Amino acid sequence: MIGIIGGSGLYDLPGLSDTRWVCCDTPWGAPSDEIFVGRLGDAQLAFLPRHGRGHRIPPGEVNYRANIAALKSLGVTDVLSLSAVGSLRADLPPGSFVIVDQFIDRTFARDKSFFGVGLVAHVALAHPVCTRLGDHLQRALAAQALPHARGGTYLVMEGPQFSTLAESRLYRSWNCDVIGMTNMPEAKLAREAELCYASVAMVTDFDCWHPAHDAVTVDAIVKVLLGNAAQAQRLVVQLADALAHDQRAADCACRHALDHALITAPSARDPAMVEKLRVIAGRVLE
Repeated sequence: MIGIIGGSGLYDLPGLSDTRWVCCDTPWGAPSDEIFVGRLGDAQLAFLPRHGRGHRIPPGEVNYRANIAALKSLGVTDVLSLSAVGSLRADLPPGSFVIVDQFIDRTFARDKSFFGVGLVAHVALAHPVCTRLGDHLQRALAAQALPHARGGTYLVMEGPQFSTLAESRLYRSWNCDVIGMTNMPEAKLAREAELCYASVAMVTDFDCWHPAHDAVTVDAIVKVLLGNAAQAQRLVVQLADALAHDQRAADCACRHALDHALITAPSARDPAMVEKLRVIAGRVLE
């Protein structure tokens, strides 16, 4: 089952059948919105508006733990994250797509793990996205002749304000490629939940380092954003069919991220914490 996290309009796909809105609750509270579930050919899809329908929730107040837990509880196995970003590179202009493969997490006010006191775990995050999903994305973007880059570092800032000029220049000196506010701790939590996760960053504008940034208008950004969203819909349609018939999926390493991650001795685990974590880590807690 493919989970799509992104804007509210992504689920308006031709050919989508058996659709319904599903209300979910999790041990970490309610997700950003109900989840729109449907079928496209042989693929089951679950769409979650990251900021809620109508964009009600700012990036720093999204309940990322509830979002990932809700998708996991519905049976989602593969997560595609779509997010609008600013570009930190001259050769990634507005309208470009970046298949992100690395993150620098500069957020500081968000809950970043399902685990905690009573049951401690440390997952590997050197490679924070699923290479298998990245391969599918690259083929789908190439097939649509969309301008894209395979690989890129996403600087995740806390927000909701944008960067200062000094910060933007600093992030460029770190060789970051795009900047946004949403993919962390989302990617970390997906790894803890043993979900395959891939991120497509959709460039809407240059960040403030660019000499032409001051001439960018909100109307221009919205125009690019709407164009990107239409292309993202076509991307989801193509990706859904490919993932539905992917014979490698069951053996993907992402689905075994917790094999050696739990560090608290079984005798020392808090029973309440164990029960809370069953939706996320039930496979290794049995």
